[in-house]
Amino acid sequence: MEISSIAPQGADPSRAARAQELRDVAKAFEASFLSEMLKASGMGKSRSEFGGGAGEDAFASMMVDEQAQLMVERGGVGLSESIFQSLWAREFGND
Repeated sequence: MEISSIAPQGADPSRAARAQELRDVAKAFEASFLSEMLKASGMGKSRSEFGGGAGEDAFASMMVDEQAQLMVERGGVGLSESIFQSLWAREFGND
């Protein structure tokens, strides 16, 4: 369900703003989840030979977090939509 279908044109602007806030929270949660899954899969780990050393280690987690964020911006795995729907139903019911 898109925000526009939840808060149609002319609807209460605070409701549309709240829908955007909830969607942002859901996307942040999905990005965090994907980041942890990418880390568990080995993404961002230093190579043993000819690696980047301490600099690579310091920035590897940021690279993985950014990759996860980009995945979410391009549709992710659908987790954020489910979370958003649950948050919306909890706050506003099924209207």
